[in-house]
Amino acid sequence: MLTLPSALARASLVHGARPAILDGDRAFSWREHVLRVARAAGALAAMGLTAGDRIGVISRNSREQCELFHAGYWSGIVPVPVNVRLAPREIAFVLADAGCRILAVDPALAALLESAELAPWRERSFLLGPTFDAQIDAALPVRSRDAGEDDDAILLYTGGTTGRAKGVRLTHRNIIANGLQVGLVLGLRQDDVYLHVAPMFHSADLLSTATTLAGGAHVYLPEFNPPAFLSAIARHRVSMTMLAPTMLIMVLSHPDMPKHDLSSLRIQVYGSAPMAEAWIRRAIEALPGAAVTQGYGLTETAPILSFFEHRDHVAAIARGDAARLRSAGKVLPGVDVRIVGDDGADLPAGGVGEVWVRGPNVTPGYLGAAEANAQALRDGWFVTGDVGCIDDEGFLTLLDRKKDMIVTGGENVYSAEVESALLEHPALAEAAVIGVPDPVYGEAVFAVLVPRPGMSASDEELIAHCRGHIGGYKIPRRFARVEALPKSALGKVLKSDLRTRFAGA
Repeated sequence: MLTLPSALARASLVHGARPAILDGDRAFSWREHVLRVARAAGALAAMGLTAGDRIGVISRNSREQCELFHAGYWSGIVPVPVNVRLAPREIAFVLADAGCRILAVDPALAALLESAELAPWRERSFLLGPTFDAQIDAALPVRSRDAGEDDDAILLYTGGTTGRAKGVRLTHRNIIANGLQVGLVLGLRQDDVYLHVAPMFHSADLLSTATTLAGGAHVYLPEFNPPAFLSAIARHRVSMTMLAPTMLIMVLSHPDMPKHDLSSLRIQVYGSAPMAEAWIRRAIEALPGAAVTQGYGLTETAPILSFFEHRDHVAAIARGDAARLRSAGKVLPGVDVRIVGDDGADLPAGGVGEVWVRGPNVTPGYLGAAEANAQALRDGWFVTGDVGCIDDEGFLTLLDRKKDMIVTGGENVYSAEVESALLEHPALAEAAVIGVPDPVYGEAVFAVLVPRPGMSASDEELIAHCRGHIGGYKIPRRFARVEALPKSALGKVLKSDLRTRFAGA
């Protein structure tokens, strides 16, 4: 069965004595872990929760959060992990919209319950950590529920920092199918150790499903910082992890990186955004034993759609093909993809249009959002909102989010292309390109820049630099310098925030 209870039961049966969870000095085998999951499910039942109920979770990455998620899968209770960076008002909206009956809270985040907006949840919450451990130890194990493949397994909220957050329903089939797809392409093994760095409230964490299916082990990093990341790899002999480009750059730039033994790392996935060629080269050089791989996906696809594999990185660098390095790679087995024009017709190879996908990993829809479902799900296809193209070798290249595309003087400008050109300049650490209102052209190309420490470049220098890389109509004529770009929990630049801030620029 393509269900999470089935996957956990198999892991206990087939990999029972092998490590499942590495937590500080403690190690739990798969047999021990699944028994704890069955007891945790009993603890949730003692709280009055039954199959179909939803439980909110506010937590940093942890072994306890994993046990809670798995207990939900085991018993049919749907976890609703909440972005810990949201304001109390936004958290309250998510919990209400999801119809959560109870709330689990990381002790380190318990102060959130002191806010007025979350006051109604104080009597309907419990703490993870030692409190939950004691509840697990006192509970009797329960048998797993015979879940259906199309039953909801988890509810993940996308958005929320601006506008109305939407609950993305992911089924057991969605999650297991993607785990199988990822495991097949990356070649996961039973001796792999996966380090959870991406927040567990984010769909990127589901990349770890492939490790569970292979019978590998899991390690949880509560909060990302380069020293903790490097120490965890060396200590637990981590073989696979996933980082946002911003995180990976921080690690590569850290002076202590050469002091740590990273020889166990064999798969380093980066995702949520492309990475500049210079940093790709540096990652490959600094991690000679690791397959540096870009992953593209969305919350709605559980989460991976395509991989740009290590060998493709190496081949593109060898022939100086910078355009290929901006590719998101090839779609996973079982995923169908179309590039659709404004008239709804499929475009030929090289044609630029909206990316539509379908496959067993694609969500059945958003919770209670009929209008959003009608827009996103069309005749069995999911409309990603990304603009891209596919070449005749099957490589998918993303040019922009459709909502981020800039139309200036009747010409389409893809912000990712402009950002890539800007980042070729040695004085820039980061760049985000947006459209701002212009009385003549409709929109003007505007660049928000983060200079490298101790370096600078004038507007005129940057314009001259860009002339050698992109067409004149794509070149920004207006710039702003900032200390940092606003970002999501996974390091994705929040361009909506920039458009609001610089609307009058």
